[in-house]
Amino acid sequence: MQEIAVIGSGQMGNGIAHVFAQNGYSVSLIDIQQSALDKAMETISKNLDRQVGKGVLTEAEKAAAFGRITTHTDMKAAVKNSDLVIEAATENIDLKLKIFWRFRCCL
Repeated sequence: MQEIAVIGSGQMGNGIAHVFAQNGYSVSLIDIQQSALDKAMETISKNLDRQVGKGVLTEAEKAAAFGRITTHTDMKAAVKNSDLVIEAATENIDLKLKIFWRFRCCL
């Protein structure tokens, strides 16, 4: 398993993407709005910077982890080659059902 897709780029989603990327996985981070993805990537970068500051990561490890994350607004394209898909969207049942329905159609 090498390719991970995370649906939802909020607090949980960007944290999940960060941890997988830091541990060597390629991550597709998916959201419906590019602005949400941009914010998530800023958060991930800041969190990685904090780890570098604490000596947990080197700059090279930070760059490698950050480089393993790609962002997508098209779920079908993003999950195409994924070995694992994680749903991390807002806790809204209607939204979650819509995501699962759309994901089912991607298969």
